[in-house]
Amino acid sequence: MSRLHIDHRDIVRFAADKVNLPKDTADEYRAQARRLREKLESYLAEHPDFSLKRMQLSGSLAKGTALRSINDIDVAIYISGSEAPHDIRALLDYLAERLRKAFPNFTADQVKPQTYSVTVSFRGSGLDVDVVPVLYSGLPDWRGNLISQDDGSFLETSIPLHLEFSRKRKQVQQTHFAQVVRLVKFWARRMKQERDGFRFKSFMIEMILAKLCDQGVDFSDYPEALQAFFTYVARSALRERIVFEDHYKASDVGKLNDHIQIIDPINSTNNVARLYTATNADAIVDAALDAGDAIDAALAAPNKELTLRYWQKVFGPAFQG
Repeated sequence: MSRLHIDHRDIVRFAADKVNLPKDTADEYRAQARRLREKLESYLAEHPDFSLKRMQLSGSLAKGTALRSINDIDVAIYISGSEAPHDIRALLDYLAERLRKAFPNFTADQVKPQTYSVTVSFRGSGLDVDVVPVLYSGLPDWRGNLISQDDGSFLETSIPLHLEFSRKRKQVQQTHFAQVVRLVKFWARRMKQERDGFRFKSFMIEMILAKLCDQGVDFSDYPEALQAFFTYVARSALRERIVFEDHYKASDVGKLNDHIQIIDPINSTNNVARLYTATNADAIVDAALDAGDAIDAALAAPNKELTLRYWQKVFGPAFQG
């Protein structure tokens, strides 16, 4: 592979300038979430019978895979108690009411139920925190029933175990696993903007990269790591089942007819790609083929101008080499 014009170091600089959430901003967001959690914990200490039991930062900020474009953060709140409703709308109203009790200084318009979560808005920073309820009945590892943002169904999950799953792969390839996740997410975000109907959620990207990590793919060279991702998507056509054995056996996963099968590493009954159609899968494969071809062409290009043009097919005009 030719690296005369653009190489790994250029992509590192691009990621720092255009892709990654700056560390000081990430620290500020985490501190905001921490203050929210500490206020809740203080309230819980004074009201031990209160139905809100635990607040946990989740999502890309917790995993270290957030993009610079992030404008809200995800937090899970564990709710326990027989009085907690199981109807989604009623549950969200219930959560909003109790958040207002726990944080009496917030005005009503700062705590708003949404479709699958409750948004808490901080006026000072302008940051929105999406609070997702988890119905908790005392299971180990903080397993509880989360509202799926795909279709509003309840599914069993464990936020701590999901974070540990991600942390395990980050320990294997320190810095590089999270960075390649962010780079692919940046590419997918651009595809969503440019291609009508394109869908490729971040959790699916992370699971594919976790599979490649487990298979020993070296992520330390970003052009090669990106090409490994696009090659896998193109070769498999996203028709290979992806399953992990961190918390259950692969044989525990039953027969499925879904076009894409990427099984939740915490819940063997949850295919996180179950709503993706054959058309959705083919669109992802086509985009991956285009990106892989562009990287191949970039690495063989005879001059800087042509090399840059090919890399911009992957990352858009923001990439300047």
